[in-house]
Amino acid sequence: MLKENDFVKVTFVKSITRLDQAPIIKPEIAFAGRSNVGKSSLLNSIFQRKNLVKTSSTPGKTQLINYFDVADVFYCVDLPGYGFAKIPKAMKAKWKTMMETYITENSSLKKIYLLIDSRHKLMQSDADMAEWLDFLKIDYVVVLSKMDKLSKNEQVKSIKSYQSVFNGKKVIPFSIKNKEFIRNIKNCIIQDLR
Repeated sequence: MLKENDFVKVTFVKSITRLDQAPIIKPEIAFAGRSNVGKSSLLNSIFQRKNLVKTSSTPGKTQLINYFDVADVFYCVDLPGYGFAKIPKAMKAKWKTMMETYITENSSLKKIYLLIDSRHKLMQSDADMAEWLDFLKIDYVVVLSKMDKLSKNEQVKSIKSYQSVFNGKKVIPFSIKNKEFIRNIKNCIIQDLR
């Protein structure tokens, strides 16, 4: 039975570009979102590590599908960011194919955590991703990142706004600076793996 403190028992397994390169089968929880939305920072915070997952201020840093084994129970999977304009078209097309295959042909995938920057209204690329996941009937949770950049009042407004947009979906606030938010993500993952 996975517990909250098991998240520190983490190891990087491998990076892949094709699903047939995936490590031995275990349940997977994947993290998706725009470039620079904070996926790598979120993972480092739940693993209680500074640099296990490579972070960068340069959008588009994560270009591979990265597998992290948690407590020998499941994989946390860091997916490449989308929506970054400066990436060459050929690279974008390659990423699109890689993501489509990963999401549509992966029987180990239990849920996607879709990170959205809480400071902004819903961006087209996020709306497109959510629409695509809905179309594919892939279950996902909306994670509002960078909540610490907002005032308490703005946080409440952002959460309400996104709950309205994603009616019926779980919407979770997140900040790497808020221990309660970090705990909530871990507990949500534990529930999703049951």
